[in-house]
Amino acid sequence: MPPKQVQLQESIESQDQWDKFLDKDGLLVVDVYSKWCGPCKAVTGLLRRIKNELGDDLLKFATAVSDTIDSLENYRDKSQPTFLFYGVRCDDGPKGHELQGVVRGANGPLIQKSIKELLEQEHKIQDGHMERPEFIDEMLKSAVIEDLVEEEEEKESSPQVASKRKDVTVAIIKPDAVAKGLVDDILEKVKSRGLEVLAHEERVLTREEAAEFYSHHSESETFEELLDYMSSGPCHVLVLTKGVTGEDAVPELRSLVGPTDSEKAKEEAPDTLRAMYGTNHIQNAIHACDSGESAARELAFFFPDFGAPWVAGREPKIQKTFALLRPDAARDHKDEILAKVKEAGFTIALEKEIQLTDEQIAEFYGHHTDKDWFGDFTDHMKSGPVLALALAREEAVEKWRALIGPKDIQQAKEEAPESLRAEFSTENSPFNALHGADNLDNAEHELNYFFPVEKTVAVVKPSAFDAKDNIVEKIKEAGFDVVLQKDHHLTKELAQQLYHEHEGKEFYEGLTDYMSSGPSHFMVLSRHDAIAGLRAVMGPTDPDEAREKYPDSLRALFGEDKMKNSIHGSSNPDHAERIIKTFFGDSELEFDAAQAAVVEDAVAQPETTATTAEENTEEETVTAAADEGGTGESTE
Repeated sequence: MPPKQVQLQESIESQDQWDKFLDKDGLLVVDVYSKWCGPCKAVTGLLRRIKNELGDDLLKFATAVSDTIDSLENYRDKSQPTFLFYGVRCDDGPKGHELQGVVRGANGPLIQKSIKELLEQEHKIQDGHMERPEFIDEMLKSAVIEDLVEEEEEKESSPQVASKRKDVTVAIIKPDAVAKGLVDDILEKVKSRGLEVLAHEERVLTREEAAEFYSHHSESETFEELLDYMSSGPCHVLVLTKGVTGEDAVPELRSLVGPTDSEKAKEEAPDTLRAMYGTNHIQNAIHACDSGESAARELAFFFPDFGAPWVAGREPKIQKTFALLRPDAARDHKDEILAKVKEAGFTIALEKEIQLTDEQIAEFYGHHTDKDWFGDFTDHMKSGPVLALALAREEAVEKWRALIGPKDIQQAKEEAPESLRAEFSTENSPFNALHGADNLDNAEHELNYFFPVEKTVAVVKPSAFDAKDNIVEKIKEAGFDVVLQKDHHLTKELAQQLYHEHEGKEFYEGLTDYMSSGPSHFMVLSRHDAIAGLRAVMGPTDPDEAREKYPDSLRALFGEDKMKNSIHGSSNPDHAERIIKTFFGDSELEFDAAQAAVVEDAVAQPETTATTAEENTEEETVTAAADEGGTGESTE
């Protein structure tokens, strides 16, 4: 039997769960997320490594969905990952909690640094060696945030209200200050002025890099001396912002830094950093941008992939769109195209390979059936499987249309030679290689055509019941909405109802005895293409095969053998509907528009990529045919 999986992050979905979590002692690190966006899986490995390295019982992790927790109302509807750090009082008085830090963005080095520093602080506080410092989240301090949100809501349809990132500035703690051990003192003074550190990197500049960075000083008499100095040892590069929009970051830092010449700074501004720590006009301890333009240039120089946080209320709205790789592209260039899709910032939320029929082609491209070329096009679309994709990112429809390029292949090669249609269309074929929805409404229709919103049933079996929290968490990570759930200890008769289609088969008695041997956890799940999607997440029937081929699947992680393989999933819509009615009853089956809207947003969640190789002897085979519905674009 494989070892039990230890849950790294507690999953918090209600105000009551939140209040109970904040009653715990220690440093609480919470990944706060909006339901449509999902938790930040990119840092899970980092958090697990930190937990294992530190081995500190005071350190606790959780994920919390802001949509359903009133205390996290100010963190709702954000696309950027947000990590909150709470310190909890452990004295004789009533327990309470205080926010001690915030990290926005999946900034691994900053998250790790914050955890270590705040954990050390937490030990000092609990040992009575220091008082808990006051911390205020600058992004939430000002009422300007509410004004921005209201403005966004009032003018949401106006093209003048654009998404906006916060302004940032760049600072360099120079080699002389680093050598003197002044980095922590300077950082403390920077933070005391309300400046937030978004990125921090130690770096040793080469002389060539210093020459490029200070190229605008190349005519100066001291240029060579400056290059020698800046390449003489390590420096610390900081990306800083301040307040709601970041507009005050540049002037605030310049005011803190002081005049370029340290001697002048000592006379005119003795409280500035250059006055306190600098020696002359070159060895002046710290560099600061003098304008937004220079900040942009320096940011690109040191952090070319850095993305500043969005202004609250002005974040881009995540869209979903539909894409289709036609047979030649799906057969010959699938991996190359998918790599370019990811490079362009898209999340591949769902994907399905399918062999289209004449009827499906006529239905999907029905508005072209009277065209002279439609017969040839139908033959082309039947020549092999197509690959359907659900893609998600901000401005997904527009960005995807730009990435694939013009419909006409020759036009694409002339006007957009780097587009996907220019690069991957088959020579001498009149049909382009890729399809993309041309507006949001069509995107929604086409997604529902290939990835219909479905309900399915998952049953965590008795042998995996103790791991149900981990299993549910992984199911949610795959984009499923848990509509209904309950624990149930099956009787022999109910187990026979669950598997009645297998009555008389050799394994039937053993299977029903096992399923009635202890409690199971039943769930009704919803998502685009839920039935096939769940079976991909579960993996092959045999856990040994699952561990070999799909090691991240549920049966690979939690299964023991073909019978005790951790989880059962519905094999078709009829099976799902029957099990729902049997175990949840008609009164609990209402699936209203609000729930449906939540499920629609699940397409923005990345899907687990395991694919079922062989179906269970206890479950029927799933077919991947698309349902009716949908629309299409011109193929000309």
